[in-house]
Amino acid sequence: MTAHPRGETPDPAAEDHEAGEDAGVQAADPPATPDEGGAEGADDDGESEEGAENAESPESPESAESAQGAEEAPAAPALSEAEAELAAQRELRLRIEQRKAEKAGPIAAGTKLSGPAADLLAAVRAVESGETPGTDFFDSPASAPAPRRTAPAPPARPSPAAGTPAARAASPEAAASVAAVLAEGGAPEALARPATATLGEGAAGLLREDPWQLLSLPGVRPEQADGFARALLGAECGPDDERRAAALVGWLLERAALRGHTALDADEARKALEGFAVTDPEEAVQHAVAEGVVLVFQDGVDATGAQEPDEAGEDTGEDGTPADEEPVRVLLGLDRYALAEESLADGLGRLVNSCDKGADWSESAAAAPSPSAGELIRAAATAGLVAHSGGESARAEPAALIAAAHGLGLRALGTTHSTDGRRRLAEAVGDARSAVTLSVLLSGEDGPGRDADGAFALDLLVVLDAPQLDVETAAMLVESLADGTRLVLSGDPGVLGSAGAGRVFADVIAARACPHVVSRTPDPGPIGELVSGIGIGELAQVEAPGKEVVIVPVRDAGEAVHRTVQLVADSVPRAIGVPSSDTQVITVGHGGSAGTTALNAALKQRLNPGPGRFGGFDPGDRVVHIPAPGRAVPGSVVSADAEGLHLDCSGTPVVVAPDQVEASVRHSWALSAHQAAGMRWPAVVVVLPGDAAQGLSRPWVYTAFSRGERHLSVVHGVDQALPRAVAEVPAQERTTRLRPLLEALPGPDAS
Repeated sequence: MTAHPRGETPDPAAEDHEAGEDAGVQAADPPATPDEGGAEGADDDGESEEGAENAESPESPESAESAQGAEEAPAAPALSEAEAELAAQRELRLRIEQRKAEKAGPIAAGTKLSGPAADLLAAVRAVESGETPGTDFFDSPASAPAPRRTAPAPPARPSPAAGTPAARAASPEAAASVAAVLAEGGAPEALARPATATLGEGAAGLLREDPWQLLSLPGVRPEQADGFARALLGAECGPDDERRAAALVGWLLERAALRGHTALDADEARKALEGFAVTDPEEAVQHAVAEGVVLVFQDGVDATGAQEPDEAGEDTGEDGTPADEEPVRVLLGLDRYALAEESLADGLGRLVNSCDKGADWSESAAAAPSPSAGELIRAAATAGLVAHSGGESARAEPAALIAAAHGLGLRALGTTHSTDGRRRLAEAVGDARSAVTLSVLLSGEDGPGRDADGAFALDLLVVLDAPQLDVETAAMLVESLADGTRLVLSGDPGVLGSAGAGRVFADVIAARACPHVVSRTPDPGPIGELVSGIGIGELAQVEAPGKEVVIVPVRDAGEAVHRTVQLVADSVPRAIGVPSSDTQVITVGHGGSAGTTALNAALKQRLNPGPGRFGGFDPGDRVVHIPAPGRAVPGSVVSADAEGLHLDCSGTPVVVAPDQVEASVRHSWALSAHQAAGMRWPAVVVVLPGDAAQGLSRPWVYTAFSRGERHLSVVHGVDQALPRAVAEVPAQERTTRLRPLLEALPGPDAS
């Protein structure tokens, strides 16, 4: 039986669309097929879902005109905050590569391969040939974690007005040379700058020698790179060209990373290559590995070929492997994610094994405001790494831990995904200096500072919104923690995952690498009851005497937009007492007839009409600033001048250069659920038009419905797709290697 939240529409004059106690939804027409961009996807803000595959692109380089070059291809000049983050990431990768080089020397396994990639390739080949048992080559054997290496101080942050690109600056001469090659191959000249920034000063020669390197640029698809290669190479160009095969394998892994994977099953890669007319996908994968484009890993016991039963007469399966052994799973990975996961696993192991258990936290635990808070304090007293999970009310428990650490004279800090989360944590702790956003902490703009070794001057770091932590950011964070620092990862496991690759929080919990404290503090009220049911796959009826939860049925997307504007501008302020400025609209994607683009246009016309003379914006517009992929900072437009668009982002002035406004600023009366993660508003209106049905999942519904503090309105046009998504569409699994790496680490008592 399908049950819906029930309540009354806050607008008594809503004609026949009022929602009463039995507010079910009967679709007048079958749901429309979602158009491109209608599902939650990896849009300009870097959200990581399958919608990334649906981004529009020209059929060939000849048809990739200015829209392609302006929106997808050019590497957008980053703002100061994003530049600092990316520079720190590059520094981290350099340190990781140096450390790996110290651990193992080159092993000859391919004509152009050395170091870790050659080692891994040799391991797999040895297993495939039968020379060595598969179990001899599992990733990361248990060994003592490497000591923390000295972390350099973060790079100096340029002024916000500098507008320096995050990637390597392209010299005019190099860019001109690349533009000439692009023109010769029929590709847009707008790709010249990003090509030079990505491939270096020798990009022109590299593209002429290997045209498929064009696939390394954002937004370029295989059919475009093929057309470019045909124009340059002529008869020499073919679908089985080794250069094409290597580029396609790398491109497939980059696309997988947009969906959150840090590795890709080799079988999936081979099947995908078949779709691009590669005659021998197996040979293509082996060539990509030999060229060092990707690394190869294995998970399980080898089953690549038939094996003879041993002398003892062990039973074997149909594929020749012992009956009690599972087939090997071969994974392909990009070095940046492989190195980040290995560095993160080593760093977490270092924290686990270097924890000082001498401090007496018993009095603080006894004085904790709740039993779950006391349990968390006791866990942090005895472990260098702790996982903590719970809903919105459970955020009070990490706050109590931070306050307890302060009472013991320890240097403790909490970090959050959003500025709104930082504000709420600071209020809970009672100290504004006890909370910073993670991006600000890593960039060095705020926080405790660093010691002489480059580590944060902290004894305890609590990371809230931990599900939003991608593997590269997590590696950079852990690398910056000194031995003995306690790390607590806290978050709600029911929300959408990180925009970047990896599933750090879920992998840490699944690996049982540390104590895991599960909060017993429920979220109160009808919204809390509704969201708790969604978390276990049930869309239950809830009593909402104060109109906390309201269902507004609609027949089509046009009506959904009309009712949403009416709710935000009239009904919610009048019936609930929440002004329009404190009401947030959340919808499934950016495109579509009721996506963020359409809703923001309608809401602007009603709430802040204007000509949009500043790149489509007017003073007073609600906006979201996207300084880096996956990050969304809410704000409002103050003014604009020759310097750029002036924003007020939670009290912090931000200036966006004119050439960056289109790429990094959007209206924000309506947001996607990924953008809304980590933030809360007094009232939320969730819009579910018929063409959004395919983009729904349990984590999406859980995230969207849990953003409201006092009121939740659901503009409902997906009929039975909503309860079906809650019951049957769980979180999309991400392929990662962090869990087995953590499981292979020795425990804190291992000698």
